[in-house]
Amino acid sequence: MAEAAGDAGLGPGPGPELAAVIGATVPTGFEQTAAEEVREKLGSASRISRDRGKIYFEVPARSLPQVHRLRSVDNLFVVVQEFKDYQFEEKKEDALKHLEDLVKKLPWTDPLKVWELNNSLKKKKTKRKKHSLQSPASREKLSDGGEEGGADQNTTNGQEDCAQTPVAVEPSSGQDTETPQGVTSRNGVEEEEDNEQPDVNVGEQAGSESGTKAGDGEAGAGEAKVLRFRVTCNRAGDKHSFTSNEAARDFGGAVQEHFQWKADMTNFDVEVLLNIHNNEVVVGIALTEESLHRRNITHFGPTTLRSTLAYGMLRLCDPQPTDIIVDPMCGTGAIPIEGAAEWPNCYHIAGDNSPQAVKRAANNICSLLRKNESKDSSTALGVPLDVIQWDICNLPLRTGSVDIVVTDMPFGKRIGSKKKNWDLYPACLMEMGRICTPGTGRAVLLTQDKKCFAKALSRVGHIWRRAQTVWVNVGGLHAAVYLLRRTGERAEERWPF
Repeated sequence: MAEAAGDAGLGPGPGPELAAVIGATVPTGFEQTAAEEVREKLGSASRISRDRGKIYFEVPARSLPQVHRLRSVDNLFVVVQEFKDYQFEEKKEDALKHLEDLVKKLPWTDPLKVWELNNSLKKKKTKRKKHSLQSPASREKLSDGGEEGGADQNTTNGQEDCAQTPVAVEPSSGQDTETPQGVTSRNGVEEEEDNEQPDVNVGEQAGSESGTKAGDGEAGAGEAKVLRFRVTCNRAGDKHSFTSNEAARDFGGAVQEHFQWKADMTNFDVEVLLNIHNNEVVVGIALTEESLHRRNITHFGPTTLRSTLAYGMLRLCDPQPTDIIVDPMCGTGAIPIEGAAEWPNCYHIAGDNSPQAVKRAANNICSLLRKNESKDSSTALGVPLDVIQWDICNLPLRTGSVDIVVTDMPFGKRIGSKKKNWDLYPACLMEMGRICTPGTGRAVLLTQDKKCFAKALSRVGHIWRRAQTVWVNVGGLHAAVYLLRRTGERAEERWPF
């Protein structure tokens, strides 16, 4: 068994031979897309977890900067150890005692070195913002799970008993107390606004006067910094005798005793992850403070799509240099902004019928430009992207002038209605077919209103053929991403002007 790292110092920096097994959470349904990106950009093979929405791959620790630049992953963690067939005791007390005992046996040394190296790469970043306990208003602002807002992309579709309830352990009584940080699962479907960092947290409320704050470089002069930590447990399955709260609480207590760290739920340095999926157990250390899917959007709307899901949709249609890519219902612009960032040799057009949405999209584009200028003002260029207000059913574009249409269609919940979709969907598909190049054009469309979409597609079968369907979890809703290919048939001309 590898030696566990000490509590005061983590030793010298890792040598070039240090390797890391990285776990990544990805939009459910796009695991294969993420695995392909990892192979292309890092040269590493990935293993897709049985627990949907996760992949694992091994890279040299020196490749961490490239890992953080992946476009398809939400959160990253270094794997301490994985158990593919962990045998839990039937009695709750015995099962929890075994989890406690596990802490002392885990090979912490190398993963903690990887965590330390990862921290050194983030020195220039500002201190951690205290988003762990967000107000309802801020949680709504950060809602970004797709057309229906931001619950966990990684939840399964009602097939597993996912228990994710926030918990704090008070030092005085040792009993867990619920905090208003999330909503417990119901029938296995998460209903939280944003759950990219799972919400079962264990920690003692440490006083603000002790130690340095998370994100600070060093402790006071002459003092060895005592790390602050929290344990996050994500459990799925119906054959466990314990809850995720109990697992996080007891595992967290053992971590604290083993390392002599201070437990702190909101201002932590280290986040230890305990992922339990039936008999599969993975212990890890988080490498991301906030989800990577927030990289582009600063002005949020009621239906902002995650950047990682937007990337998966764009990649599905295989953009080629000089392609013209249109998002006719762009909302806050998540898809075209992601497209312009990753496929700068294409031309991207964003449009929406809502002036407020167009304004938000324009503001997000300006924020992206400012970010690019701040990185390197000498080489900063504009982005190949324009945003327009228009009517989806009467687009001011020439017939056959567009290569790709990618959009997040109204689900009929927060925007529009199911009733309106019965007229809107066929009209949209007809107009998209008109502007797309016959024979080579393609469309990637996201919707949760699958029955309405299937009916609409059957009405325009002469111009669109379904090539692939990817089932995704968007905000706890079972949605679908459809890849359509344009037939060679001529579409009906429309002359709105």
